Amino acid sequence: MDLTERTLSSREVFHGRIVRLRVDEVALPNGKTAKREVIDHPGGVCILALDEQNRAAVVRQYRYAFGRVMTELPAGKLEPGEEPFATAQRELAEEVGATAAEWTDLGALIPSPGCYAETLHMYLARGLSFRAPHPDEDEFLEASFVPLAELAEQCLDGRIQDAKTVAAVLKARAMGY
Repeated sequence: MDLTERTLSSREVFHGRIVRLRVDEVALPNGKTAKREVIDHPGGVCILALDEQNRAAVVRQYRYAFGRVMTELPAGKLEPGEEPFATAQRELAEEVGATAAEWTDLGALIPSPGCYAETLHMYLARGLSFRAPHPDEDEFLEASFVPLAELAEQCLDGRIQDAKTVAAVLKARAMGY
């Protein structure tokens, strides 16, 4: 069975600084039509940066959409024309003040395929060197280091709920880190 939905029309409802919302009319596999609301996002990265003691860099920041401070891996969105690896290097320097000698691609994550057109690229960074962080002017966060085993426990018991953090941490643990 062909499960493909085909776009019949598309209407932009909102175009913001980061996301764009469109409403599409689609032809369903059974011949009927339906509406699909899609949020287009440029994509992003997250970095599991491990120091020499196998501690992971994490950042705490207020997430307005959820009305609370959350603990996450350093992360950020792709700038126009920027490759994901360059974004990862930039974000690690901005949020943690670190550069890494060794990088491992942990693959990509599609956080919410029902309506959110975003792909997150995950990286493992090791061999860290430090200087002062320089977050974006509208970004307020606290960086710290947590033992990777403890961070994995927090992902498993629900204290960490951020999808990109959970995926990258548990993937790295499954790979033997």
